Amino acid sequence: MRAALELIAQKGPAGFTFADAARWAGVSPAAPYRHFRGRDELLADVARRGFEQFTLALAKAWDDGRPDVMAAFDRLGRSYLDFAKREPSYYSAMFEAGVSLDTDPQLRTASEAAFAVLRAAAEKLVALMPAKGRPPALMVALHVWSMTHGIASLFARGDAARRALPMPPEELLEAAVLIYLRGLGLDSAAR
Repeated sequence: MRAALELIAQKGPAGFTFADAARWAGVSPAAPYRHFRGRDELLADVARRGFEQFTLALAKAWDDGRPDVMAAFDRLGRSYLDFAKREPSYYSAMFEAGVSLDTDPQLRTASEAAFAVLRAAAEKLVALMPAKGRPPALMVALHVWSMTHGIASLFARGDAARRALPMPPEELLEAAVLIYLRGLGLDSAAR
């Protein structure tokens, strides 16, 4: 596992072989086959572990919307960006390795648990909006996830894929989410 994380950091999720991971770990090329059927299964396990850590970080930041939904929602976004910065190898395995969630039921479950935190937050956020014209919480969750993921992938990473930005990524995300929420009718009184 440590070998895969290090190799992802150095070469990206597609830049190493199963034999490279065995060599880095100091074991025979056949040894990893005792635990994994191949490189994709190893990457799926790395991604699953990443999603489990990601879910814990998101849930802690969200804290069931305490002390208020808007403050908790802001923490949730910052936590997402922080994870991409602190754990770029896990982040790459989770979102860039090309491992299908259908290859491993545990990977799918871990991925869905992370999204469930965001969806629960979106449900509480949508409840603050005017009832007339209120958008579906799932749509809001998907839009906010897309914005957050884009900013994390482009500007908040802790690896060589990070691009320069003339402001902190957290400020960019905060502005994007505020503009989005205003467009949906969440006024300053609700905040």
